[in-house]
Amino acid sequence: MKNVCFYLNIHQPYRLKRYRFFDIGNDHYYYDDFANEDIINNLAERSYIPMCQTLLDMANEYGQDFKCAISISGTAIEQLQQAEPEVIEMLRKLADKGCVEFLGGTFAHSLSSLEDPDEFLRQINIENRVIKNLFGQTPKVFANTELIFDDDIAALLQSTGFKAVVVPGAKHILGWKSPDYVYTSATAPKLKMLFTNDKLAADISHNFNNPDWSEYPLTADKYVNWIAELPAEEQVVNIFLSMDTFGGFLPASSGIFDFMKALPRFGKEKGVHFTAPSEIIGKLKPQDSITIPFAISYVDGTRIDVSAWKGNDLQREALNKLYGIAERVSMVEDRKIQQDWEYLQGSDHFFYMATNNQADAAFSPYDSPFSAFTNYMNVLADFLVRVEEQFPENVDNEELNSLLLTIRNQSAEIEQLKKEAKALRKNILEAEDSNYAPVAAVAVVEETPAKKAPAKKAAEKKEPTEKKKPGRKPGRKPAKKEIL
Repeated sequence: MKNVCFYLNIHQPYRLKRYRFFDIGNDHYYYDDFANEDIINNLAERSYIPMCQTLLDMANEYGQDFKCAISISGTAIEQLQQAEPEVIEMLRKLADKGCVEFLGGTFAHSLSSLEDPDEFLRQINIENRVIKNLFGQTPKVFANTELIFDDDIAALLQSTGFKAVVVPGAKHILGWKSPDYVYTSATAPKLKMLFTNDKLAADISHNFNNPDWSEYPLTADKYVNWIAELPAEEQVVNIFLSMDTFGGFLPASSGIFDFMKALPRFGKEKGVHFTAPSEIIGKLKPQDSITIPFAISYVDGTRIDVSAWKGNDLQREALNKLYGIAERVSMVEDRKIQQDWEYLQGSDHFFYMATNNQADAAFSPYDSPFSAFTNYMNVLADFLVRVEEQFPENVDNEELNSLLLTIRNQSAEIEQLKKEAKALRKNILEAEDSNYAPVAAVAVVEETPAKKAPAKKAAEKKEPTEKKKPGRKPGRKPAKKEIL
């Protein structure tokens, strides 16, 4: 019998307001409430509610013949509680029916696993409590932010008591091995690894609504047949998808919800069982141990690295500044500061600063990675001021003041360069329109990059006061107070 685990991921970041440099110190509320509520309402209406209803209908029709797993960040839970509580109630009903297993994760969908082990463990603990309080489950299987994983993370997860972790099915890691087995981590032998089958996931997310695909249209019986025809010894298929694939990227008119509803019926005919990951690790033995020395993630097509968040100087500078004050923040008891600390860790803030894949620019609310960096650093500068104010006068804040000054200088310089680039572009267009020196004007247009480039140049030239080695920060004392 073939076992299939469907994983549905729910995450929605808190979008920041558009800041200007002079706002620092005057306004401590950083979030675009209108945009955040509009996005979550839209997602709930088109995707989350109809998908939850589909899963409830499947539970009523097929009982225990269909199970799946859901990974939902704590920040997404908070937004849904505020704007779309119906989604949380539907998730509770699914938990009560025993057809959904909730996974562990980082509360803020953060990059703390790459930057700060203590903060990583703190967020895991908070997320576990939230899942237990809302859905009555203690997570046994872990899904990190965008499935980021390496050997060091494996050791941390084993120390927390997780039994298994969902890992990207990276070809350069697996080599000739199939993702459709259970493995163990070389550095954490008690931690089982469930690799994603990226081809079967892409058949849904990328090709279901693609009329140019050679296998179009994709039907439930065809999909189940592909799984059933896999080699008999390959016993588990892990399919990891974003929840908003259903009804979002793939609209209801595509038939995606009917496709999902039909899977258990054809699965029963073909000996394909849709189950939960904790059941898999309880009955299947690992085939081998695998080492992952460098961090990989689920975001890009190659699954090679984590450059989507740490691929350029802008991203690394922002992360260094943010996690450079982690220990100070851990000593602050102000609930609003603690909440902002979690929201500012959201991985999407740094994804918007990426310059290595402009195909993802459509997902960013900013007109360029440099605008994203400037906006975030302005907000972070204000946050640093507030953290500084929490300490008594006898506390030496020289390092914090230095960080704050660096951020202010960088933000102001990049903003000024953006204005200069915009003015230059305007002059070029005016020269073209007036028909003066047309050949020279064309040459300038060809040689002068878009307005992003000057900002990028400036950002690369600007070095932080003290260079830090990329990677995780050393361990620090655990936070004195955890926010529920």
